[in-house]
Amino acid sequence: MKINNNALAVCVVSLFANGSAHANMAEMMAPQSKAPIAVMGAHMHKKGKWMVSYRFMHKEMSGMLQGSDSISPEEIATQVANPFANPFANPPMSPPTVRVVPDEMTTQMHMVGLMYAPTNNLTLMAMLNYLDKSMDLITFAAGMGDTRLGEFSTASSGLTDSSVGGMYRLYDSDNHKLHANLNWLIPIGSIDEEDDVLTPMNMRMTMRLPYGMQIGTGSNQLQYGLTYNGKAPRMSWGAQGLYNSVLDDNDEGYRNGDMFRVTAWYAYRVLDKVSTSIRVSYHHQENIDGMDTMIMAPVTTANPNNYGFERIDIGLGANTVLGHGHRFALEWEIPLDTDVNGVQMEMDYMVTLGYQHMF
Repeated sequence: MKINNNALAVCVVSLFANGSAHANMAEMMAPQSKAPIAVMGAHMHKKGKWMVSYRFMHKEMSGMLQGSDSISPEEIATQVANPFANPFANPPMSPPTVRVVPDEMTTQMHMVGLMYAPTNNLTLMAMLNYLDKSMDLITFAAGMGDTRLGEFSTASSGLTDSSVGGMYRLYDSDNHKLHANLNWLIPIGSIDEEDDVLTPMNMRMTMRLPYGMQIGTGSNQLQYGLTYNGKAPRMSWGAQGLYNSVLDDNDEGYRNGDMFRVTAWYAYRVLDKVSTSIRVSYHHQENIDGMDTMIMAPVTTANPNNYGFERIDIGLGANTVLGHGHRFALEWEIPLDTDVNGVQMEMDYMVTLGYQHMF
């Protein structure tokens, strides 16, 4: 039987091409190929690919810190030196010390994302976020003592600042990839939320909530940075550095502080469709510049100097992939070291659950 050399060549090339395509698909669907779910903008996509995603983030905070040391509500309420003094004590009938101290806080965020790659070197992305906050506080009786008058809760929720932007490929080899991140954070969240509070005079009244309980920042922000990804059989690793630059004051006359975040992770495939990860991150945020003249209550969270921090976190994650481009993942994160400006609440933990579908 005579063999057609041209036909044989076509078959060989086709086999190699199909093998390469299957290898690429297997690589994309390997569970360890993705960064931990709490890392945003960590991976790019091939030309023409789409991805939709949903993340749910739950954060718990409790207790108070002065710098990096724990401090009780009574200590905060009975000291007159900064940062414990009430900065709004000049108006008549305003107490000289802080009389309201946070006790616990829960933050939940829903994040819906969309990504599309018009070219192999550019991936566009957009994210719409919804935020839900609640805080329990302790009110001390008027004066300078440590008598607890009572407790109350405040809450706020709604669409919060969201983003549009993209990633541009800078380097791409078999085992190492590097891309640039650039996003515009759009200030769609409310900054004039109100709720009922218990005052030191034992009265209930409606007031504008402090900065930490507002839904948005009210300021345009530019986020930029770099992301690196590396891989080897059954494992991957990566690092990302992002800087959030606040571009303008909001309509109430203040701006949140700039933020810098850097994180690094390692993932290992423990089963065919399951990987685990460990991640360490560093956060640094400046305090609030300016003030909202409608936020002048004798509570720690009303003082702009009680914002901004440095924190090192560690996160443990799990990731699984299913057929047809579906991914489910979670990460549990706790602080290793925290140093806050003034007095602030301490983070207990944060959990991120996520789903992604690529097509």
